[in-house]
Amino acid sequence: MSRRKTERLLNLVICLLATRRPLSAEQIRHAVPGYDRDGDEAFQRMFERDKNELREIGIPIDVVRDPWEEEPGYRIQRQSYELPEITLEPDEAAVLGLAAQVWQRASLAEAASGALLKLRAGGVSTDESVGGVGGGGGGGALELRVDTRDPAFPALWNAVRDRRVVRFDYRGAGSETVRERTVEPWGVVSRRGRWYLAGFDRDRQAPRAFRLSRITGQVATVGRPGAVEVPEGIDLRAMVGFPEEPMEERAALIRVRQGACEGLRQLARAVHPGSEGWDEAELAFADTERLAGWMASLGADVEVVEPPDAREAVIRRLKGTLA
Repeated sequence: MSRRKTERLLNLVICLLATRRPLSAEQIRHAVPGYDRDGDEAFQRMFERDKNELREIGIPIDVVRDPWEEEPGYRIQRQSYELPEITLEPDEAAVLGLAAQVWQRASLAEAASGALLKLRAGGVSTDESVGGVGGGGGGGALELRVDTRDPAFPALWNAVRDRRVVRFDYRGAGSETVRERTVEPWGVVSRRGRWYLAGFDRDRQAPRAFRLSRITGQVATVGRPGAVEVPEGIDLRAMVGFPEEPMEERAALIRVRQGACEGLRQLARAVHPGSEGWDEAELAFADTERLAGWMASLGADVEVVEPPDAREAVIRRLKGTLA
C-alpha cells in the first residue's frame, strides 16, 4: 500500500471517528486530504474502494439515512471501533513480551516495541526477564532472536498474513538463471538458519519452497487480499525439508591473500601464485549462499572473482553487515 493511500485511509478513519453527526460524501471529500484533488467520478470510485477496504480489515463504517437529507451520511461509532478493555494474566503478558523480544532484530521490531509500549501504558506488566532478552540488561540464560536480513521477508510476511498472491524473480539453486515466479504463499518457515517461502507455484502448478536469499529485486503483490486458500493439514516444515532442486557443483575463482586462509587453501582444487600479495584459488561449491557466508567471514583476506552470482552474494552479505 502506498504512503499516500495509507495517509488517506487514516485521515478518513479519524474524520469519521471525530464527527458528532454523519457526514455526506461531499462533506468527506472536502474534509479528508487526498480526495479534494479528484473529479466527481474519480472521487466516488476512490471513496467506495476506501470504504470497502476499511470494512475488510474490520473497521465498521455506518451508513445513516436521514429522511430530511437526499444523500446518506457516514460515521464510525466509537464504541464499535474501540477494543474492549484487555486483561491479561501474568503468564499471558510474559508470553507477549517474549514474542515481541524475539523480533528485536527483525523488520517487525518497531511494531513489536510499540505494542509492548501500549500494553505497559494500559497498566499491563510485561516481564522482560523471561527468556533473558535485551541488550545489556541482565536476564536469564536463554536469549531468543529472529534474524531476517533477507530483503524479501517483510513483503512475504505481509502477503501470507493477507493471503495475497506474490510475484518475484528467483535464482534457482546452483544456477545463475533468474526466472519470474508467481506464488500463492502459504507460510514463511525457518530451517537451519535460513528462511523459506512455502506455497503453490502457479508457473509449475505444484507446491514449492523458495529460499528467501535467492529472491532478487522487489516482491510484488498480485490481485486482492484473501485470494489465497491454504490447504488443510499442509505441513510447511516438510515442504522445506528437501532442496527445491538438485544442486550442481561449480567452480569459484577466489583471490586469497598470501600467507592467509590456510583452511581454504587445503580445500581448494588448485592454488596458483598471483601478484601484488595475492594468490588465486579454485574452489568447488554447490550452495552459493553457504559459500558467500564462508567468504564473508574471512573478511579482507579473500575476494570472490567469479562466478558473478557468488560474488554478488558476498557483497550483499557484507553490505547487510555494514547496515
